[in-house]
Amino acid sequence: MTYRDSSGHTAPRHLPFGMRRGALAALALLLASGIVACGEGFGSDRFMSIGTAGTGGIYYVLGGALASHMSELDPARQYTAEVTGGSVENVNRVRAGQLDLAMVLAISAYDAYTGGRDTDQPMENLRIVAPLYPNITHVMVRRGSGIESLEDLAGARISVGPAGSGTEQIARQLLEAVGMTYADVRERYLSFAESSSAIQDGAIDAAIISVGYPAAAVLEATTTAGALLIPITQDILDRLQERYPYYQAGEIPAGVYRGVTETVPTVAMMNWVVGREELPADVVDTFLDILDQRRDQLIQVHEMARQIDMATLQTAPIPLHSATEAWLDRR
Repeated sequence: MTYRDSSGHTAPRHLPFGMRRGALAALALLLASGIVACGEGFGSDRFMSIGTAGTGGIYYVLGGALASHMSELDPARQYTAEVTGGSVENVNRVRAGQLDLAMVLAISAYDAYTGGRDTDQPMENLRIVAPLYPNITHVMVRRGSGIESLEDLAGARISVGPAGSGTEQIARQLLEAVGMTYADVRERYLSFAESSSAIQDGAIDAAIISVGYPAAAVLEATTTAGALLIPITQDILDRLQERYPYYQAGEIPAGVYRGVTETVPTVAMMNWVVGREELPADVVDTFLDILDQRRDQLIQVHEMARQIDMATLQTAPIPLHSATEAWLDRR
């Protein structure tokens, strides 16, 4: 992030011309020095930001903890976790230089780097900085809806997540895998909490939710309204992977939610921390060291931190930051 001088100081008009010229020259020199200092490299400013998502999600909780650790270990900079609309907004704001680091789903990172549906052009300097945890796709349906598979969603009222979110991207691709589009369903753009309430009220028939488990929204709907989780089968995963390499097999274990007495097969997708290649190497090193060496402290903040595996860097959907590659080589 770049911060420009906004003081607006000018040389006093009542000074003689020679003195005014000298004052202006000194001011120009001062401003030039400031510009040079600020231009030493992306992220060299004191204040740095980590894009997360809404305040009720895992991104924000972990992001706040990571910002705190970063500020402690890198006292030359101040780190802040920013509330955002999630993955798609995050990569767009990294592109614009408004965020230094951002938490995103693999689908959003891949689309941004390759110039997919939700981006204007390829962001060739986007890099994976660090791994997070896998998101599990929950397809939750209203009890009594008669929906037992993705194919049964035709004509149903479905929450596909907030417009432009990573979850909404996944919803489009899941429907595509069974030969459908939004024209075949009645889509609703609801948050996870809104989806849970709408299931309980009978306002929708199904909701697609991509999140780590156990998810509060799913817990509430399964406990209060007896909502059910339907499987995403291997043949659908195969179709997804043929076109989208960032999908992997996932499962919702028995007992995680009320009524789930057997493991539910589904699809999963990694969450990543991304930044631009211009991000300073020392920032990347510090971030990775926190994930690797302070895992226990992060787990105290949220249990999902237990699922962070540095080895997953080997399967990143886009190139790693050069400092991340160097960090791996030193391990």
